Amino acid sequence: MNDISRNRRISVLLATVAILASGSASAQSAAEREDIIVTGQQEAEAANIAMDLSQAPEGPEIEGIISARSADRLQVTAEDGTRTIVAFTDATEIKASKGLLGLGRKALGADALLNGLPVSVDTVQIGSDLVASKINLRNSDLKTANMIHNGTAQGFAEQTAATEALRSRVSDIDQYNVKGTTNVHFDTGKATLSARGKADLCATADAAEEMNNALILVVGYTDSTGDYEYNQQLSEKRASRVVNYIQQNCGWKPYRMLTPTGMSEADPLGSNDTASGKAQNRRVAVNILVSKGLDGL
Repeated sequence: MNDISRNRRISVLLATVAILASGSASAQSAAEREDIIVTGQQEAEAANIAMDLSQAPEGPEIEGIISARSADRLQVTAEDGTRTIVAFTDATEIKASKGLLGLGRKALGADALLNGLPVSVDTVQIGSDLVASKINLRNSDLKTANMIHNGTAQGFAEQTAATEALRSRVSDIDQYNVKGTTNVHFDTGKATLSARGKADLCATADAAEEMNNALILVVGYTDSTGDYEYNQQLSEKRASRVVNYIQQNCGWKPYRMLTPTGMSEADPLGSNDTASGKAQNRRVAVNILVSKGLDGL
């Protein structure tokens, strides 16, 4: 019997002995005794898991994006689409860093482990389970994940309010003429803008600026790599990055942007059965729109 199993058996045995040693044990109902035993088991399990993290053999380091989570488990999806289930406990260290050198680290709670968050996980092997001993992430990624979690992206509520103000002045604002579409492409599993993508975004903003009453609609997409929840989060994250770049670096005003969205794998441009098709589908479409009621004014 290994040390882990022995410790767990001893802990449960001690909890049972404590019940039998109490003067009121014989008077307790079977249900009450069972509750005490279960509580003792749970406390013993928690203590053993904390000990196991320091004594258990090291597992693999896992990098990817949190694509699903439950109360005490994460699904981490790697860039190649591989999904790994990792448990976490109160003994798991969750830390965020900022800056290129990982300076300014701070401890976080489990509520920081949001879907769509890129993480690096150090694991240990406990029985057949991988358990996270450390979960590392970046403050900037946490900020983005929080924006997605709380309403898709920073400032979207303000943009929506501004758009609604514009809608009140134009009765047929939902009927648009599409004046142009620019597709910005991404690497698999990534939401990082390339130098070409950045240049294309500002060129699109400049072109829209030359049109009277133009608005911009941003829609994010993915290829078929990964499950639906992961792809939905990734498509929204890509749209968020594009929106922020256009506003912050290309001078586009928030009130001239319709509420962006993520569309996961919908509306593919190419076949997801080929590498070239997938590359076309990993995109954000930036659409220049003019309401039909205002076109030509």
